[in-house]
Amino acid sequence: MTMTRRTIVHDGPGGPFEGVFAWDAAQRGARPGVLVIPNVLGQKEADNQKAEALAALGYAAFACDVFGQGKRTQRGEGASRYMDELNADRALLRERLRAALDALTAQPEVDRERVAAIGFCFGGKCVLDMARAGLPFRGGVSFHGVYDRPDIPSAAITASLLICHGWDDPLGPPEAVVALGQELTAAGADWQLHAYGGAGHGFTDRTLSEGTGGFGYDARADRRSWEAMRNFLQELFDL
Repeated sequence: MTMTRRTIVHDGPGGPFEGVFAWDAAQRGARPGVLVIPNVLGQKEADNQKAEALAALGYAAFACDVFGQGKRTQRGEGASRYMDELNADRALLRERLRAALDALTAQPEVDRERVAAIGFCFGGKCVLDMARAGLPFRGGVSFHGVYDRPDIPSAAITASLLICHGWDDPLGPPEAVVALGQELTAAGADWQLHAYGGAGHGFTDRTLSEGTGGFGYDARADRRSWEAMRNFLQELFDL
């Protein structure tokens, strides 16, 4: 196994954008690709490590950037400023996600007919918006995502979806989870929901302390959701 990274700078609306592509150079031929969409802070080393973890499973993964090259934040005041701009313009967000997906499928190591996406927090919302927009990917996983629907028309959902949800997440209260299930059912989606008791928002983020008040890391939910993702991708790509 030879883990390899490539920095990718690509165009898109409001770009350029910069992300990191990871693959196992010892593996021959094209393999399924996975888009990794970051949380509120933007593209960072933790996302690159997720891409490498996917590469170790036999995929080629692109930890993408939807905020713009150099646009990153830290926790604290102003952490959500770039996310807020895209929350206010979900049509622009769709086009940036399309550009990131195109950058992934342009890589020679990727089988462009077999592509998935995973996302964390804001990235989980992005996975759902990709499906709502009918972008060309087979399926996606939302980890502690945000479930509000965009105020722009959605397509019939053909991508399979796995929603990994912390039951104590204040950003995804029960009524929001039920509304998402109703939306996906009405759209004809193949969807499943894994809810983790005692886990809150950010349960996969090891930079956070153990969860209090509905936020924070939860080792058990992190482990279980990653295994659920592995099973989901294997079924999605008939591996």
